[in-house]
Amino acid sequence: MTATMPARPPVRTTGPAPVLDVVVPVHNEEADLERCVRGLHDHLRDHFPYTFRVTIADNASTDGTAAIARALADELPGVTAVRLDEKGRGRALHTAWLASDAAVLAYMDVDLSTDLAALSPLVAPLISGHSDIAIGSRLARGARVVRGPKREIISRAYNLILRGTLAARFSDAQCGFKAIRADVAAALLPHVADPGWFFDTELLVLAQRSGLRIHEVPVDWIDDPDSRVDILATALADLRGIARLGRGLLTGRLPVARLRAQWARGAIGGDPPGVPRGLLRQVVRFATVGTLSTLAYLLLYVLLRGGLGAQAANLVALLITAVGNTAANRRLTFGVRGAEGALRHQFHGLIVFAIGLGLTSGSLAVLHAFGEPGRAAELTVLVAANLVATLLRFLLLRGWVFRQSTVEDK
Repeated sequence: MTATMPARPPVRTTGPAPVLDVVVPVHNEEADLERCVRGLHDHLRDHFPYTFRVTIADNASTDGTAAIARALADELPGVTAVRLDEKGRGRALHTAWLASDAAVLAYMDVDLSTDLAALSPLVAPLISGHSDIAIGSRLARGARVVRGPKREIISRAYNLILRGTLAARFSDAQCGFKAIRADVAAALLPHVADPGWFFDTELLVLAQRSGLRIHEVPVDWIDDPDSRVDILATALADLRGIARLGRGLLTGRLPVARLRAQWARGAIGGDPPGVPRGLLRQVVRFATVGTLSTLAYLLLYVLLRGGLGAQAANLVALLITAVGNTAANRRLTFGVRGAEGALRHQFHGLIVFAIGLGLTSGSLAVLHAFGEPGRAAELTVLVAANLVATLLRFLLLRGWVFRQSTVEDK
């Protein structure tokens, strides 16, 4: 029997504390800060029916951002400014949210890429008690998005990776437009470790695993052409974050069961009806091994790319990680121990590797057919191709390479 989800009480909308606190995390944003804060303040004053605060969270800016933030706080009622000595969007949100006395906490990026008309639909389910967290989504049905193909591919590939590795059910992890109830934030934030861009993903995965309700709002979103995000560095950091988060879930370091009990959502017991016994456990372990393999593959590819060229680097990096991936999945995912059958498993694993090689090499060939791509585009295409290859690898490993072990597990 599935535990029923108790209703959250509505947020109290009277009293000295604000109902909503919108945090704007900034680092060296002197060009956009005043426009953003004035626009946000005017929108809340004219369209939000409850008390509010706008908090400018300056994380270690070295330009005129801090002075502009102080001036806005002095001039506009309901605007405050806090200063952090270290960089990191996650660190800024963690600090500002935990220090706030508001019942609902939100944040938005300073570039105002998201139409502010979505702000009330974002926070309304939290105020009413219907939901625990709300996120703006550029990938949900009804969203209207203007951005280049590179960012579109990267965003979709990243969210596909999250679905494949961490079983994420939300559609858009990194849209800079989110809100959370303060009581929920107080329970989750002590367990969210990332101080940077992966903060959003870590918070959402932990919330999902804790049985909390995540509400998605399709947004109108226009890409900021002046964005200074280092896509390659962010992608590698996100892959490391996925691996760390997967390990935390697998080893029990993250107290998901306790959080579920605390929020009276009930425990998830065993495999759902219609799912083969042991499948969920195997998927989690396979995803963790796959994340680490993908990270190792990308690092090897980057190191070898300059000396060997794209195709040769892809071949060598994929071959090395395929052998390690098969060995790790043999022991950790499918529970096969001892030397018996190891050579046969590796041989079959190399056949599976050949399929992955065909997918990634073919993707590179198609990409290069349209001209000389940048390194970020190459890595994006390779990540997407590896995601497809990973799904095929799991099906083949479970249904063919380690089939006897899987049958015995049942």
